[in-house]
Amino acid sequence: MQQLLILSGKGGTGKTTVASAFIKILQARALADCDVDAPNLHLVINQTVEPRRSDYMGMPKARIDMELCTSCDLCREHCRFNAILYDENSDEYEVDYYACESCAVCEAICPAGAIELYPYVAGDMMLFVDEGVFSTAQLRMGSGTSGLLVTEVKNQMTAAAREDVELAIIDGSPGIGCPVIASLSGVDMVLIVTEPSISGFSDMERIIKTAEQFQSRIAVCINKYDTNPANTEKIEAYCRDNKLPLAGRIPFDPLAVKAVNQGISIAEIECPSGTAVREVLEQTLAILEEPGRPGPDVNVVRIK
Repeated sequence: MQQLLILSGKGGTGKTTVASAFIKILQARALADCDVDAPNLHLVINQTVEPRRSDYMGMPKARIDMELCTSCDLCREHCRFNAILYDENSDEYEVDYYACESCAVCEAICPAGAIELYPYVAGDMMLFVDEGVFSTAQLRMGSGTSGLLVTEVKNQMTAAAREDVELAIIDGSPGIGCPVIASLSGVDMVLIVTEPSISGFSDMERIIKTAEQFQSRIAVCINKYDTNPANTEKIEAYCRDNKLPLAGRIPFDPLAVKAVNQGISIAEIECPSGTAVREVLEQTLAILEEPGRPGPDVNVVRIK
């Protein structure tokens, strides 16, 4: 099973809109939402089955046993993250779980052995299984290790997908940080959705440099290209100069906003953006199937 990852570099470019359209057109049977900090692909996919839920255990957190604590204050003095709190009224210590970074200094320095690190539930993993599989997760507020959770989301999708599924669609997270790096690992192609703005061009450059480190195929799609023709030409010139294939352009379309607000994909209605995204998908699959890296034999399903 090959994996097509859709990234944006910055938020708000239409990455999830494009991903959901691809899913609807292809009737994809393996998909994942790797934006674990703020997943929203499920709002458009409209799953009709209850998900299989499981806890995601992040980095362990410190816990203080006050029956063993001698109030030596060493833990609080040596905590670089100010996660150890002392209550003068009760003469007790407690751990701020949002501030604790699991460094274990407090556990190592406590002379009474009153501190231990214990498993901490940092997120919720969900797997929808019907005709296909949809893997997603929600990181709990203030929790870290989002990159590891992204890896778990992808592994969950891969393990649950049927053997005859040839292509998986993955909706990545914005930015270039740990979740994006985890999303890039092992994928066959990256489609970068950008917009003709100064920040859109800058973040596109950054995510391209990040993606190049993983030796995956890269293509670029320009969303809302007609809002700034000069910047659109700048993006296209950048792609030509760097020998990056351009998968297509999608116009600004008020009907796209209405479709998303109704919880449906732009591929499910007659609109300019829906027509354009079909062309983008066909070009994306053609790039994926170019000689040198065999691609899946996928037929684009036309949705009326």
